[in-house]
Amino acid sequence: MGAGSTTGGLMHVVILMPVRDDWASAAELVRRLDVALAGYSASFEILLVDDGSVEKAVPAAFRVPYCAVRRILILRLRRNLGHQRAIAVGLAHIESELPCDAVLVMDSDGEDTTDGVLQLLGVFGEGQGAMAVFAERSRRSESLSFRWFYKCYKVAHRCLTGVSVRVGNFSILPSAYLATLVVVSEIWNHYAAAVFRSKLPYTMVPIPRGHRIAGTSRMDFVSLIGHGLGAISVFGDVVGIRLLIGSVAGSLAAGIGIVIVVAIRLFSGRVVPGWATYTVVALSIMMIQLLAIAASFTFFVLASRSNFGFIPRRDYSLFVAETTELFRHD
Repeated sequence: MGAGSTTGGLMHVVILMPVRDDWASAAELVRRLDVALAGYSASFEILLVDDGSVEKAVPAAFRVPYCAVRRILILRLRRNLGHQRAIAVGLAHIESELPCDAVLVMDSDGEDTTDGVLQLLGVFGEGQGAMAVFAERSRRSESLSFRWFYKCYKVAHRCLTGVSVRVGNFSILPSAYLATLVVVSEIWNHYAAAVFRSKLPYTMVPIPRGHRIAGTSRMDFVSLIGHGLGAISVFGDVVGIRLLIGSVAGSLAAGIGIVIVVAIRLFSGRVVPGWATYTVVALSIMMIQLLAIAASFTFFVLASRSNFGFIPRRDYSLFVAETTELFRHD
């Protein structure tokens, strides 16, 4: 089984994995991947993005006989950037230095499974490699409290951006997408959201999340909030416009409330002494605050449209310390 290259030969896939100190899990996952992909008619290369690890990789752990994996590289970053930015740097490096037909992005801890990789490759091949394929999480293995907060986040994300949260990083992209993504500044904050924002065609396939191979997750509650805000920030101008509309609508409602209170005070004989004054003052303060908020969001949206920020294709090399080859198939 498998899919052909867009150039007519065997399809070449680069598997991108960010790693921070979790080298034991990464080595085991590479071995599992090689077993799972042994019957797949494609060539696979693995790029491990060392996101500022304190511990060094043990080369011997990766130098074992492989069938499907042709080469393993480590792209060492000068400092810890975080998961999303490590992916952004990795994609820019692949676009610049590693010609391929497709890029498969996945975690290195085992939560993105080998069965999931096969599903992504299958759907990607069925579509002739014409669009990205993302894993839609059909089942999560986290705690009940995490799932509850995650649902709240999904509601907030939908209200603020108009886009539903259904996927993570686990995905496969045609290499043609890289030319666009490496100049999308939003990818610096959140990979999946930037793909959606770029309006590149994609599809989704339900894939359950697996379990870590070793160790515990470094993602705490604060990190999760930061990750969620990073996804929302990709749609910063959309969020600003939606909040601007909400602020203006709220100020109009407060203004209408003032008119109604004054009308009741003037034309009704049954009123509580002083209530109209307090109500009008409260509504006036609310209206002024909402108008101030609306003005600030207006300037934010205008400023965001002229701010490009980090451009991966231009700036990624600033964070790359070195590239090391761990394994090459003879």
